[in-house]
Amino acid sequence: MDEQGLRELIEDVRAKRLNRRHFVHMLVGLGLTAPMAAQMLGSAGVAQAQPRNPVFTPSKRGGGGPLKILWWQAPTLLNPHFATGTKDQDASRIFYEPLCSYDPDGNLVPILAAGVPSISSGTLAKDGTWVLWRLKRGVTWHDGRPFTADDVVFTWEYAKDPATAAVTSGSYTSVERAEKVDSHTVKLVFAKPQPFWFDAFCGYRGIIIPKHVFEPFKGAKSREAPANLKPVGTGPYKFVDFKPGDVVTAEINPTYHVPNRPFFDTVEMKGGGDAASAARAVLQTGEYDYAWNLQVEDDILQRLEQGGKGRIEIWPTGNPEHIQLNQCDPWKEVDGERASVKTTHPFLTDPAVRQALNLLVDRASVQEQIYGRQGKTSANFLNAPSRFYSRNTRWEFSVDKANQVLDAAGWKRGADGIRERDGRRLKMVFQTSINAPRQKTQQVVKQAAAKAGIEMELKSVIASVFFASDPANSDTYPHFYADIQMYNTTMGAPDPQYFMNQFSSWEASSKENKWQGRNITRWRNEEYDRIFRSAEAEMDPVKRAALFIRMNDLVIQNVVVIPVLWRTGVSAAQTRLRGMELTGWDSTLWRLSHWYRQP
Repeated sequence: MDEQGLRELIEDVRAKRLNRRHFVHMLVGLGLTAPMAAQMLGSAGVAQAQPRNPVFTPSKRGGGGPLKILWWQAPTLLNPHFATGTKDQDASRIFYEPLCSYDPDGNLVPILAAGVPSISSGTLAKDGTWVLWRLKRGVTWHDGRPFTADDVVFTWEYAKDPATAAVTSGSYTSVERAEKVDSHTVKLVFAKPQPFWFDAFCGYRGIIIPKHVFEPFKGAKSREAPANLKPVGTGPYKFVDFKPGDVVTAEINPTYHVPNRPFFDTVEMKGGGDAASAARAVLQTGEYDYAWNLQVEDDILQRLEQGGKGRIEIWPTGNPEHIQLNQCDPWKEVDGERASVKTTHPFLTDPAVRQALNLLVDRASVQEQIYGRQGKTSANFLNAPSRFYSRNTRWEFSVDKANQVLDAAGWKRGADGIRERDGRRLKMVFQTSINAPRQKTQQVVKQAAAKAGIEMELKSVIASVFFASDPANSDTYPHFYADIQMYNTTMGAPDPQYFMNQFSSWEASSKENKWQGRNITRWRNEEYDRIFRSAEAEMDPVKRAALFIRMNDLVIQNVVVIPVLWRTGVSAAQTRLRGMELTGWDSTLWRLSHWYRQP
């Protein structure tokens, strides 16, 4: 279908000549996802459908006893704006909430907002230059203070301040002004048209924090706030205790703003261990109700599931398991930091080396032998929604071609078989977090690399350290003190704008921004930056999709990263645990207030 045909269909929906659901089904048949079909209607000013609500059996708040959940990566802090890892984002979500979240279909779901802004209601500018958020009334913070527009405006000021060094800052810098209209209305004004107007204050980057708690600790003092470890939120559960690197405990919020929720009286989020042990704790022993992110070989999960105490939950995401190639020198220190943007990697900036590494990743074997139903091979970094999926890329595994590429580039084998050129050996440190699938993937890549004359030293970092949010910890992935590294990146919204800013030059992770910048490879490309800025302001959904596809292609063609798999979400839940409605666009705990246990 061409652009004109698509616009005619959208107009038919607007004029009610075509059923909205029929429109979505038609576009899904053409290769688009339901979320993207819905977004296209929204961009054209067609009001979105009401998201489905999960069945909630209990008819009163509380009385459900304890909920025990297991994150094998232990959280280290509880401020969502400093959360570089999913474990910290999820732990924070027990207590804090955004204005809106995203259901599995990509629909916006009001949380602290009274409703979803729209062109038809007069709360969203047709040209994307402003949005009016009306806030839910009667909401209080856990200390009893009212939630108001002042908190929303403050959160914007806090997150965008460079001195705060918030990892979420990119979602707020596009907002030129956040204006308090009245006690429960906020107007966001953008410096330029904003197709991704729901970036700020939505999903896991959109968490609202209380002004009266954090105001004394803004800017340079932000890391000193006691609330970084003792949160005061609006969520369904209140803070009780936190032992960083171990366990978070919470109790029911008796004044929660949603009637008859939550169900459980207490929540315990235990961290540590490994994914296989976490799976057994739910599926085999029944010690825990839920286990997160089960990066375990699929055949093991299938055997455990046969025990009958629990089930495996699998849901689609936009998250790529990928290998990053360091553009800077991780072994040279400049002004107190390694991998500085002031340096250049001694051999990974050579296109031939990057091309060879891309040919040495046996994606098919990794998928078939390790991940099974938990992943799909991909040549793209940006895989979803499908409107943004590039058909211009291909992946190939060939040791022979890798050898040919290196030979042609002058990398000659030494007496020990390791290639070198100009006195530099092709020896690199390949790091990842400790879990069996990633470590086995490392071995697959190492074996292929050895056949091409590349020596790899494998380094595996404890997950709670690798994904920690502490800028003083040099073993975290944002420091990237290795030659190559592998992990899974979360796409936290059914729009790629924030997701793809991790290749923009201004997001380079550095000492100056306390290693909170999202560009971990430190890759810099003027064409990419220019296209990204164009996409930020492009209101036409068709043209915008083409821009993001081009961005993906630049990343892949330059082998900035090597996609391995397009990952699904995988967790384990006890048989009677219900109401989770897991989504690929937000935290696992986005709907924690709806979780319940069947009698």
